[in-house]
Amino acid sequence: MARKRNGKKGNKKTFGARDDTRARKGWTELVRENEKWEKYYKALGLVKEDEWDSFKKTCQSPLPLTFRITGSRKHSDEILALFRERHLPNLTGVTFEGEAIKAPLELKWYPNDYAWQLDVPKTVIRKNEQFAKTQRFLVVENAVGNISRQEAVSMIPPIVLEVKPHHTVLDMCAAPGSKTAQLIEALHEGTDEPTGFVIANDADARRSHMLVHQLKRLNSANMLVVNHDAQFFPRIKLEADGPKGNFLKFDRILCDVPCSGDGTMRKNVNVWKDWNTQNGLGLHNVQCNILNRGLHLLKTGGRLVYSTCSLNPIENEAVVAQALRKWGDKIRLVNCDDKLPGLIRENGVSEWQVFDKTMEVKQKGEEGVTDTWFAPSAEEAEKFNLQNCMRVYPHHQNTGGFFITVFEKLEEEQPAGDASKRAATPTSSEPAAKIQKTSEEDYQKKERLPRDANEEPFVFVDPEHEALKTCWSFYGIDDKFDKNTCLVRNGTGEPTRVVYTVSPALRDLIKANDERLKMIYSGVKLFVAQRSDIECSWRIQSESLPIMKHHMSSDRIIKANTAMLKLLLLEAFPTFEDLSKDNLDVEFVNKMKELSSGCAFVDVQRDDPKKENLFLPVWKGTKCINLMVSKEDTHELLYRIYGVETTAKDNRQAEKQAEHQKTKADSEAAEETKEASA
Repeated sequence: MARKRNGKKGNKKTFGARDDTRARKGWTELVRENEKWEKYYKALGLVKEDEWDSFKKTCQSPLPLTFRITGSRKHSDEILALFRERHLPNLTGVTFEGEAIKAPLELKWYPNDYAWQLDVPKTVIRKNEQFAKTQRFLVVENAVGNISRQEAVSMIPPIVLEVKPHHTVLDMCAAPGSKTAQLIEALHEGTDEPTGFVIANDADARRSHMLVHQLKRLNSANMLVVNHDAQFFPRIKLEADGPKGNFLKFDRILCDVPCSGDGTMRKNVNVWKDWNTQNGLGLHNVQCNILNRGLHLLKTGGRLVYSTCSLNPIENEAVVAQALRKWGDKIRLVNCDDKLPGLIRENGVSEWQVFDKTMEVKQKGEEGVTDTWFAPSAEEAEKFNLQNCMRVYPHHQNTGGFFITVFEKLEEEQPAGDASKRAATPTSSEPAAKIQKTSEEDYQKKERLPRDANEEPFVFVDPEHEALKTCWSFYGIDDKFDKNTCLVRNGTGEPTRVVYTVSPALRDLIKANDERLKMIYSGVKLFVAQRSDIECSWRIQSESLPIMKHHMSSDRIIKANTAMLKLLLLEAFPTFEDLSKDNLDVEFVNKMKELSSGCAFVDVQRDDPKKENLFLPVWKGTKCINLMVSKEDTHELLYRIYGVETTAKDNRQAEKQAEHQKTKADSEAAEETKEASA
């Protein structure tokens, strides 16, 4: 059985549990009241009068836990079936301390029933055995990327953007990355090698690096993370030496802009304390600039989604109206009434009042106001169709608040210089710069970055390089794989430790824009340096296997049955002698014995056609083999395929490696003692 590792107490991972350390240390709970907020939204009349109490009460209550299942269709269906068959029955009809507990609820508007909501108190999750088991399941599946915890309403913008595998996609304000992950998943729908790509941008350097951690687990070679102020996002050259003016236009753009965030007050309690009308007024110009820049970068016939987690019309319809005013018949709003069936939403509004920071009602034309804050004229309102915007209110289906608008570009604008170098001039007496920085230079100030942040250049390696040629031959990699896509992240340009691969389309962009784009991360790890005393000193990294398994024809790929896989998951470094004892898979053992030392692969075909087959890396030594998967992947596979439950402390590999190191050290010490005695 899997062995347990002694670990430190505490730091227990939970899925969605909120930090209650303040309560334990005597901190008082923040009061969820704000007089200005209540006066403002009552005056606007966005929420029906007879619904106000329900709206406010919902805003004051904690947000339920929501998650979505990720991955390819067959893989996602398997995880969904696992949740429905092993967990859902035990979470239905549960009572705790005499009270009925709500059963998990699927979000019917999310495609394929892949999104779920758990409205369960923390005490139940901790103390009820069935919910505790489900939480362990969610923690493990989240760690390996099979599910993602994400607020329900934030799942909407990527769905209505309708990304396809051939699309070029820009996420202008991407951090923390949950929506970006959705975009990448949509790009890979039905294929491991899409021809499109996603560029994920964020203005904050640190958040850009943190974004990498969220997206790396998707193992996509079709992703590029960059760091620019979205208001001045640079034009991207298609070719390094291409014709002048040959710049990239995107098929799809997500503008989920910085906002006051009053739609998040159920999870961000500080919004209650900090909310005031000035936040929305101050951010309005920044939001207009980002949306305008996005429309410039959008291809004719392309689609752009503008969204905020705010309910304030100044940040929403007023921004949309200004774009329609500026672009005229070149853009239009898309009606999404037929999308997301089951989602309760309200139409966008065309009338609202403007309150200044002292809560006084302002009129258009007064000193110190911005004209674009105000509602459109009757003539404009009829033309703009702001009712096509979507408003999602917390009390309608127990969610956060959100605003979503879908634009379609009908006609290209006339060239007028590079908008990435021009700043929009705020017209209010209190510039938006006081709320948010508005120059590219401000964002490039040196910040304290994560320890593993890599600021080395992207250097492509000649596919005829001796190290790569060895790998092509050793692993039987065919010519359909574009061997010009390999790069390293070091100044020498030599493959010393890690070689990455990116999609062919991104390779050309990276080469053409190395001085134009501040690139943070791209690609997946392809080859990682191992021992130099074997036939091939490079192993294929598991992250790239979804791509490379389609391009490999090698005797180093050996079929195994599920009984053998289970043994490899439970035991680290089993010897060939041990593997032969039980006759679980004689052919697998014999073929593996014949291979030279180094990286090899286990190909497991499963009996049920509804379940995905498995392709996993192993390390083949002279006397033993070892499955090269992480602790989290080991736990997930054991549970999903065999129903074996583990704890967070189980780590067979670490224990066995420690045993190996100790044995090796004891052996070396004995040898030294022997030599000294001689």
